[in-house]
Amino acid sequence: MSTLAVGLMYGGATLAVMASGMPIALALGAVAVVFMYYFMPAASLDTVTQNVYEEMASITLLAIPLFILKGAAIGKSKAGQDLYSALHVWMGRIPGGLGIANVFACALFAAMAGSSPATCSAIGSAGIPEMRKRGYSGGFAAGVIAAGGTLGILLPPSITMILYAVAAEQSLGRLFLAGIGPGLLLVLLFATYAVLRFKAEYKAAQRAYAADPAQHPILSNERFTMAMRFGALPRVLPFVVLLSGVMIALYGGYATPSETAGLGGILALVLIASIYGVWRPRDLGPILESTLKESTMLMLIIGMSLLYSYVMSYLHISQAAAQAIVAMQLSRWVLLGAILVLVVVLGFFLPPVSIILMTAPIILPPLKDAGFDLIWFGVVMTIVMEMGLIHPPVGLNIFVIRNIAPDIPLRDVIWGTLPFVLLMAFAVVLLCLVPSISTLLPNLVMGPPSR
Repeated sequence: MSTLAVGLMYGGATLAVMASGMPIALALGAVAVVFMYYFMPAASLDTVTQNVYEEMASITLLAIPLFILKGAAIGKSKAGQDLYSALHVWMGRIPGGLGIANVFACALFAAMAGSSPATCSAIGSAGIPEMRKRGYSGGFAAGVIAAGGTLGILLPPSITMILYAVAAEQSLGRLFLAGIGPGLLLVLLFATYAVLRFKAEYKAAQRAYAADPAQHPILSNERFTMAMRFGALPRVLPFVVLLSGVMIALYGGYATPSETAGLGGILALVLIASIYGVWRPRDLGPILESTLKESTMLMLIIGMSLLYSYVMSYLHISQAAAQAIVAMQLSRWVLLGAILVLVVVLGFFLPPVSIILMTAPIILPPLKDAGFDLIWFGVVMTIVMEMGLIHPPVGLNIFVIRNIAPDIPLRDVIWGTLPFVLLMAFAVVLLCLVPSISTLLPNLVMGPPSR
């Protein structure tokens, strides 16, 4: 049987099993094992567990459960709400300041949690009710939180970037640094849109309630004294210490990414124990349980995805696909565009973890041959996968919003997120036109990449 026929069967079987509703990890593992049985030596089945173990025996992957622990420690305590409240007090006088506060809260929380759903849930549980109470539309409030939550896979430490660094065999520290510039760019774009959207809703409310402005809460002027502002600063200080400690340890060369993840987890536990009194076993139970569940789920997906990629490579499916792409002799930018469209389509159905591990063996060799910087591409790909988190039909963050704000209609949530999808697409175009947005910082800190 030709490689093309085997590849089509492999892809078709994968789509069919996933469409059945089987969990992603089990679907990938089942397809891989079946094709090992029929198309690989019989002894291959005896080494399934060994192959999975060897693929996962990476010190870099050790950082994932530790970063998840750090995020759970913040998300399962009152720390996330305190961070949001402090930012709101300082930005209350800016038009759309509450929306901007949520964007910045998501960015700061994402830089500590490294997980988009965790960021979306922690900030949204406090931010969405506050925005709606002050007259923001449900779609606007949902869109800000859903889009802000996507920053969790772009700003370091990012679990998604850890996986990309492993799959692409690139420097994790350089990749983390490369995500900072684009992450700040997205924060700026989101905040600008929040101001413009607020002004539009404010003017609409003025026209509708000209006779009695007090009937619409968005028309009320909430003011905070300087005493209130400075009184809120202590709520932010622990997060600054936590974030600074992790960044200094990582980029100062004092610790490896895995050691930094452990340091972040310890600092987060110390923070919630000393400030919020979360140290008793009954208090730590939900944090450890959440960490264990999410880590187990994610590591199982990683293990099965790596087995899936191993079978794909053994059967020469990934190599043949890469050769076919190269043989098309597309210009480098057409090649990049086609690959990004593929990632967008996959984002309709799959989470970022699966997209990276399934596509890396196929798309990275042609991109490298075309002269693209794989660190730069990792950032671009991450932003494109962020779009998948907030657009239908899957849109993981959309469903997180539905869980924490079930009174907002799904239609409003989707329409509220679409402008942010366009902003992300605009950011990708900017990165293509000005790659230094991503590459300047890692080159300054770590020197030019070795060729």
